[in-house]
Amino acid sequence: MQTFLIANPKGGVGKSTLATNLAGYFARAGHRVMLGDIDRQQSSRAWLKLRSPALPSIASWDMADDRPAKPPKDTTHVVLDTPAGLHGKKLTQLLKQANRVIVPLQASIFDILATRDFLQQLAEEKSLRQHDTFVAIVAMRVDPRTRAAGELERFLANTGLPVIAHLRDTQNYVQAAAHGMSIFDLSPARSEKDREQWQSLLAWAETK
Repeated sequence: MQTFLIANPKGGVGKSTLATNLAGYFARAGHRVMLGDIDRQQSSRAWLKLRSPALPSIASWDMADDRPAKPPKDTTHVVLDTPAGLHGKKLTQLLKQANRVIVPLQASIFDILATRDFLQQLAEEKSLRQHDTFVAIVAMRVDPRTRAAGELERFLANTGLPVIAHLRDTQNYVQAAAHGMSIFDLSPARSEKDREQWQSLLAWAETK
């Protein structure tokens, strides 16, 4: 079972957008997927409730009265959407469960400063695991050709963490989410540009 942790202690950076679309991709690819929502806002759980039964299935936690919540039996891919302010023992616990950690980050100085210590903690975890691509950054709502993207890249150069994708600011994500869909559930003609931006992230996610 592969577990992907979507994490950033700052709110509003796109964690739920990244988590729901990654889960949507895995489901569309035929995997048995669970989208776990650890955030008190329960944005991803609300998205699941909007999802049509006609779309590729994405499960939630297997709940039982006398047992902790866990992924349903035969789950192959778990995507965990985490809350703002994640740190300390809870973060350490989740890192132990994750095969990959993806940090969504916007190219704003306020987002960068708020995420700096968190990235340092993840960089140290990466070195302990001795895995070159255990942690990676996804630049959210940014055009890689802009000055803001360049400043983000310069900041991240000191962390040793790669930026594996730049995802643009588009209404496709908003409109898909309103129907419990991912961009991979939209028609290829409509979502072609967005799917292209995901290719490097998906290649990284699928690397054994």
